[in-house]
Amino acid sequence: MTALHDDPLAESPREVRARLETVLRDARSRTAGLVDAVSDDDLRRQHSPLMSPLVWDLAHIGNQEEMWLIREVGRRAPIRPDLDDLYDAFRHARASRPDLPLLDPTQARDYTAGVRHHALEVLDASPLSGERLVDRGFAFAMIAQHEQQHDETMLATHQLRTGPTALRAPDAPRVADTPTVDEVIVPAGDFVMGTDLDPWALDNERPAHRVSVPAFAIERFPVTNERWCAFIDDGGYERPELWSERGWAHRVEADLTAPQFWERDVDGRWFRRVFGTMTPLRPNAPVVHVCFFEAEAFARWAGKRLPTEAEWEKAARFDPAAPTAGRRYPWGDDDPTAVHANLAQRHLEPADIGAYPGGVSPLGVHQMVGDVWEWTSSGFESYPGFTMFPYPEYSEVFFGGDYRVLRGGSFGTDPVAVRTTFRNWDHPIRRQIFSGLRLARDVA
Repeated sequence: MTALHDDPLAESPREVRARLETVLRDARSRTAGLVDAVSDDDLRRQHSPLMSPLVWDLAHIGNQEEMWLIREVGRRAPIRPDLDDLYDAFRHARASRPDLPLLDPTQARDYTAGVRHHALEVLDASPLSGERLVDRGFAFAMIAQHEQQHDETMLATHQLRTGPTALRAPDAPRVADTPTVDEVIVPAGDFVMGTDLDPWALDNERPAHRVSVPAFAIERFPVTNERWCAFIDDGGYERPELWSERGWAHRVEADLTAPQFWERDVDGRWFRRVFGTMTPLRPNAPVVHVCFFEAEAFARWAGKRLPTEAEWEKAARFDPAAPTAGRRYPWGDDDPTAVHANLAQRHLEPADIGAYPGGVSPLGVHQMVGDVWEWTSSGFESYPGFTMFPYPEYSEVFFGGDYRVLRGGSFGTDPVAVRTTFRNWDHPIRRQIFSGLRLARDVA
C-alpha cells in the first residue's frame, strides 16, 4: 500500500477514505480481541490502581469517538451525552473508576458498536477536505490513534492481571548470533525535527523546526536483558552513586531490585512473567518494564547517558544524503511491515536485537521503532510555534509537568500511532508501560 505521507496531496478522497476505514477497522478488531479474551467479571475488575478496568477503556473509546466524529465532524445529535462526565479521563482518576456507575460489558460493547455505525456514515459523507479537523481525514485518524493508544494501555493491563494466560501470539524473532553492541556517530549540525507534512501527526509533533545538535554517539541497539543482569550483579540497585537523588529515593521507597515482572529462582536464573506465563529471560532481547530512574542509573553505570529527545529523533530519521528531508520511519516512508519492526501486538514480547535489519536507519541504528519505548532525558515541552489542536487535554495540559519523553513505540504499539516524530510521555516512576532504553554519549 502506498503510504499516505508519501504525497498526501496526491491522494484522492476515495483513497484516503479507504485508508481511514482500514485503520478504524483494525483498531476496533484489536479492541475486541483484548476485551473478549477475558470474562465479564475480569473486565470489571481493576488489576492495578494505575490502570482502569478494561470495561472503562472500552466505553471511553466509544465516548471519544462519539464526541469527535458524531458530534463535531458529523454535526449530529449526541447519542449518550450522559456518559461524557463518566468517561472523562480528567474528572476521574484511574484508581477511582471501579466505583463509578460504569456501563456493564454488554452495554459498553453495544454502545461502541452503535457509535461506530454512525461514525462510518459520517466518514462516508465527509469531503475530507476544507476544514482543518477533517482535512485529509485528520479527525478520523486521530480517533484511530486514540483507540490504538488505549489498546496498548489495555495490553499493559493484561500484563498486570493475574490468573490464566488470556492472550497468545507467536514468539518474537530470535537471532542466532548476538550482534556486536557498538555505537553510531551522529554528525553535528542541523536537522528538521517534527513535521508539517504528515496529515495525521498530532499537535505536539508540530511544527517542523530546525534543531542544531552537537555530534554524539548512540548505541546501535536497545539495552538488552543480558546487560541489565550485569548491572544487577554489579550492585546497580544497591549503589546510590549511580542514581539521581530523586531516583534513589524512589528506588528505596518502591524497593526496586530488578525490572518489573522479573523473578529469580533458587539457582539464580532469571525469569520474566509475560502475560501470565513465567518464561526464561532471553538475554538478547531488549529489557522492558524499567522506569526512567532505573534507565538513568543504568546509563551512569555504563559510563554513558540517555539521549535527548532531539538526539533520538535525529538518529532515527536523519539522512546525510538528504539532510533537510525527515523520514516518517527510520527505513523511509513506506508503511511498517513484519520486515521492518515489531509492532501491532504481532508478538507479545520484544524481539532479539538485530532481528529487523530491514528497519535500520540511514545512519545504521536498529530497532528505533517497535519492541520497546525508549526513555529520553528530555522533559515534555511544546515545540517553538506550537498551536494546540484540536483540544488542550491531548498535549497542552501536560507541558512542563513531571514527565519524561519516550520515543519509538513498542511491540504493543500500532503503526498508525507511531512514527519518528511521535512523542509519548510518562512520569519517571512508571514502568508498567513497555519501556526500555538506548544509550548515548558525548563525543569530542
